[in-house]
Amino acid sequence: MSDFQRISPETAAQLLAANAHTVDIRDPQSYHAGHIRDAVRLDNDNVQEFISSADQQRPLVVCCYHGNSSQQAAAWLAGIGFSEVYSLDGGFELWQQQYPDLVSRD
Repeated sequence: MSDFQRISPETAAQLLAANAHTVDIRDPQSYHAGHIRDAVRLDNDNVQEFISSADQQRPLVVCCYHGNSSQQAAAWLAGIGFSEVYSLDGGFELWQQQYPDLVSRD
């Protein structure tokens, strides 16, 4: 797979149950207020560390606020070698409506 796919929260929940990575590209305040359980907040400061330590063959779900910015990030991650990359349609806003029990707060 050389590109990413847009997926629904339902499909993302199935992938997460099957041990997919989840990254959240929102700002620190939004992330700490609530994020998908076990999601790693990814930004310019830690992206290289994530890339070097992540299993690039493991499915990767990218999350943002509403599902727009995550598409660019997902395309970039797919382009640098992650083999199975997904962008969460509806972003964290839709996720927390559908799966409030799978939201962590710091």
